[in-house]
Amino acid sequence: MPGTLYLIPNTLGETVSLDHVIPTHVQALTAQLTHFVAENAKTARAFLKLVNASHPLAAPLQEIAIAELNVNTKADALAGLLAPLLDGHDVGLLSEAGVPAVADPGADLVRLAHVKAIPVRPLVGPSSLLLAVMASGLNGQSFAFNGYLPTDAAARTKRLRELETRSRQEKQTQLFIETPYRNGQLLEALAASCQGGTLICVATDISLATETIRTRTAAQWQAALAAGQGPDFHKKPTVFLLLA
Repeated sequence: MPGTLYLIPNTLGETVSLDHVIPTHVQALTAQLTHFVAENAKTARAFLKLVNASHPLAAPLQEIAIAELNVNTKADALAGLLAPLLDGHDVGLLSEAGVPAVADPGADLVRLAHVKAIPVRPLVGPSSLLLAVMASGLNGQSFAFNGYLPTDAAARTKRLRELETRSRQEKQTQLFIETPYRNGQLLEALAASCQGGTLICVATDISLATETIRTRTAAQWQAALAAGQGPDFHKKPTVFLLLA
């Protein structure tokens, strides 16, 4: 019988303890595994060290197998990542931040696991997207994640107006993210491109000590930015949401 592919959530940023974001049973199960797939082996080991602080690992850290899966992984390499599962080992798919396979390259591996009849088990943990929807006050009955927007200013403005139109027509919250050092440019584009009454939420460092979540209209954000009172989110992971 094949092993089980466990989808293991990670914290949403640096922390000295996992206890406030990763459930105890998830940490305990993670500690039992000796095979992992992760975006980055170094940061995966750092996560496992935190797990080990309260739940001793099943093997010394240097003996735990960690295969990498990231944007540079070729499609024909995915089958090899599933080999330990087909040999009967349980494997943990560990996200770099938040939950695996959501805005994450692990989705392709999960799909192939289903093709090969490998059991897939998602574990409870923080999702920045769902936490942002919860805290935004925007429509949580209907929402869509759109990933990254174009970096070209004209293309980005066009895309924002398309999303605003869809939001208005479908009463649907639109979510997107940006490379953290471009957060400022995206908020400026949002405030300038959207109609004044459109609601815009900026959710930064969710679940961390520096967390800030603020929902304002586009007009209010535009006034705040003009007064130099924008959010402190430069180079900080941020989720943007709008509802027209």
